[in-house]
Amino acid sequence: MTDSIRKIREARERLNGKVLQADNLGINRFFALDARVYEAGALDTRTKELLGLTASMVLRCDDCVGHHLVRCVEEGVGDDEIVEALNVALVVGGSIVIPHLRRAVDWLEELRVGEAGKRA
Repeated sequence: MTDSIRKIREARERLNGKVLQADNLGINRFFALDARVYEAGALDTRTKELLGLTASMVLRCDDCVGHHLVRCVEEGVGDDEIVEALNVALVVGGSIVIPHLRRAVDWLEELRVGEAGKRA
């Protein structure tokens, strides 16, 4: 995993822990829903992660883009599939998505290099 993605993931986990320490019923329920929505159902997890990636790009949330890229790679989503999802995000979101597209492509490349290093 790349340093950029690792930092995003570590910050997400650390900050989620702080939020959940509040032990607020509404927050806890929302976080549980967020985790469960990506479980396989009528759509498989791979597809749901691609949808999450696309939505995150349009919403311009780098933390979420990084998270969903990692999850897509973990779920075995191919680069061609990811790039098509990024293309959908670009068309839906417009040119304002371009900086996030650049980072996503860079992070995906870093993730694949890291993945190849694990197999070697």
